[in-house]
Amino acid sequence: MSKFPRRYDFDWLKVLATLAVFIFHCLRFFDFDPWHVKNNELDAISTVLVQILLQWIMPLFFLLSGASLYFALQFRTAGQFLRERCLRLLIPLLFGIFVLSPPQVYLERLSNPQHGVAPWSGGQFSGSFWEFIPYYFQGWYLFGGNFAWMGIHLWYLLVLFLFSLLLLPLFLIFKRGKGQWLIEPLAIVLAKPGAIFLLGLPIAILESGLDPATFGVRAAGGWNFFTYLIFFLCGYLIVVDRRIEEAVHQHFIPALAIAGVTTPILLEPLRHLLFGADLTYASVGYTLVMLLRSFNSWCWMIVFLSLGREFLSFSHATLQFMSKATLPFYILHQPIILIIGSLIAEWRIGVVPKFIFLSLSAFVVIVLIYELFVRRIRLFCVCFGLKPTY
Repeated sequence: MSKFPRRYDFDWLKVLATLAVFIFHCLRFFDFDPWHVKNNELDAISTVLVQILLQWIMPLFFLLSGASLYFALQFRTAGQFLRERCLRLLIPLLFGIFVLSPPQVYLERLSNPQHGVAPWSGGQFSGSFWEFIPYYFQGWYLFGGNFAWMGIHLWYLLVLFLFSLLLLPLFLIFKRGKGQWLIEPLAIVLAKPGAIFLLGLPIAILESGLDPATFGVRAAGGWNFFTYLIFFLCGYLIVVDRRIEEAVHQHFIPALAIAGVTTPILLEPLRHLLFGADLTYASVGYTLVMLLRSFNSWCWMIVFLSLGREFLSFSHATLQFMSKATLPFYILHQPIILIIGSLIAEWRIGVVPKFIFLSLSAFVVIVLIYELFVRRIRLFCVCFGLKPTY
């Protein structure tokens, strides 16, 4: 066990990433882009903050998940690992699909009711939640229907489970030491000055080369699924060889500089000023923006990993509580935000006070549900991917 000490920096980063995605979804209530439920007043600052967060939130989740998978496999057989994945990912996903997703889809359909027609018509609904339940099972969500087969925001659990299954044979080869012929030369190359930025190259190729209308669709978290697979692999790769992780931390300053300079360029209207208004797929402007966006995100990964190891490599009682609560908090946060948001959408109190009310009240409700029910009732522990402790 001493060979693989607990990585408290990764635990802290997971907690902070979960809080960031909570803030992100609170902001989505106010930004200019479509979402499940929207406020009566939209806000430009919220839109900018959402665009900035999109650059690194889900990439960081998948990066940390890849690193965590490496450590999980060191002390588990393949069978034990698959069982843990089912308990921690599949069961919460099914709970989300059948319990937490129906109210979210209902609120989305209710947000634009079509009066004077049948209760279910043209993609919208007017009626009570219980009247909506039979319609929830009609058609597939994202394809004109209602059944949220991916659990709405829980798509991350589904994709993470599929990635784990897909890459398990490869990772088992590395675990047995048979993949050193690949890791060794890669570690030697990436340890050279500046070479760690080459890991952003496959991300750039995928983001600029795949058509967002087909294989490059960015319907989940702002990136395509092949890109998430690269971040996942990078997370595993960074911890599989110490030389690669050291290279990451040695490039903190240039990565921070690149990320800091390029982030404003990716925001409107500066993006349009520099790259033009034509950002259709395969255009020069589109390609340049995707290349810049990809390397910007990878630089943020280097920055967060470096900051985590420098300042967050310690344990604390607060971390022990929050680390265990991270998955239930993630599962609960969006339904709670949507429910509270739907209740306050028409309040005329301004964006800032409403954001404060939404974020604080949602946070308190989530923590209370976790503390009073999830961690104390065995059935809820199982539904939220926790090991029962009571």
